Amino acid sequence: MTGIDSREDESLKQRLISLTRDLMLMPGSASRPEERERCYEFIKNHFDTLRTVESREYRDNGIPSLVALPSGFETPDVLLCGHLDVVDHATTDSYHSRLENDRIHGPGAGDMKGPLAIMLELFHHMHTRYEGASLGIAITADEETGGMHGTGYLFGREGLRCGLAMIPDGGSLNRITVEEKGILHLELRCGGNPGHAARPWLGVNPVESLVARLDNLRKAFSSRWPADGGEHWHPTCATTRIGTPNQTINAIPSEAHATLDIRFPAPYTVEQLRSFVEETLGPDVDVSTLISAEPVHLAPEETYRRITEEITGKPAEFVRGHGGSDARFICHLGIPVIMSRPLMGNLHAPDEWIDATSMVSFYRIYERYLHCKLGLDQ
Repeated sequence: MTGIDSREDESLKQRLISLTRDLMLMPGSASRPEERERCYEFIKNHFDTLRTVESREYRDNGIPSLVALPSGFETPDVLLCGHLDVVDHATTDSYHSRLENDRIHGPGAGDMKGPLAIMLELFHHMHTRYEGASLGIAITADEETGGMHGTGYLFGREGLRCGLAMIPDGGSLNRITVEEKGILHLELRCGGNPGHAARPWLGVNPVESLVARLDNLRKAFSSRWPADGGEHWHPTCATTRIGTPNQTINAIPSEAHATLDIRFPAPYTVEQLRSFVEETLGPDVDVSTLISAEPVHLAPEETYRRITEEITGKPAEFVRGHGGSDARFICHLGIPVIMSRPLMGNLHAPDEWIDATSMVSFYRIYERYLHCKLGLDQ
């Protein structure tokens, strides 16, 4: 599997599976703050036995974060970064897991309870074996809702810094992300003239107006940035929600609203994309920004790629990512970020999964890289 004794790998695999499934029982989604707190306390207790590690607790807008650093180190050489929260699902009974064909299935398995379990296990191992190693860990609880009160707060208001950050929240086992698209989440509002639905000619239906403008926006994106053979390394726009304040079926509403999720690569900017949307929609639609972030360039670390190839026995490549991550709060400070992760799929779906064997390989990649980066004996 990795050149380590196969019994050690199998024991590690079972520990990672158990810890991942325990974490999955505490989803910590935005609509379930009590589960977020329970998961946070569970993780915090994980550091109690480490004598040379100091845990620091933070809270911004009610969102908890935990930073664990070796005693005497304000700026560790390497900082592991992860989040405990997952996306919301409609029913509570969605949050369970099952192990099938060497995969852990269930909400949050890959994003990112499994990678979080790897980091917790590895951090504990490194500081048990190498007391005082210049390795820290930061765990936040709002990445899925923007990250401003977690990683954004820690690296902004609290001034957290490190020599290099490692975030297992993009790429794949042999695909190391070195560029991410920017993010622009917009809320749209369109007013109308309410009235009885039996006499639509007496009102102005904002739903129909907004839908027509959204169709114009879709066509404008398709015309300006047509399909490029499948890579789609250009701005994209998805309508993710649409609705009205209506509580009855037989009334024309007073307004309609929608949300857009726009992703874009460099050299495009937030300002350019917002202006394009506003001009296309026209003056009758109010546009407000919910989340925005410029495109991100990460660290193309050759040593990390070489180690990935040695552990997996397969070529590794640097890739570009369409999704966003908390790396954006770190990269703009000039801090390099390494991003890859185990094999996983169906992210943000109820049947999300992570491959258990690849979790062991990923652990070994991180372990060997940290030995190299921190100058530790094997």
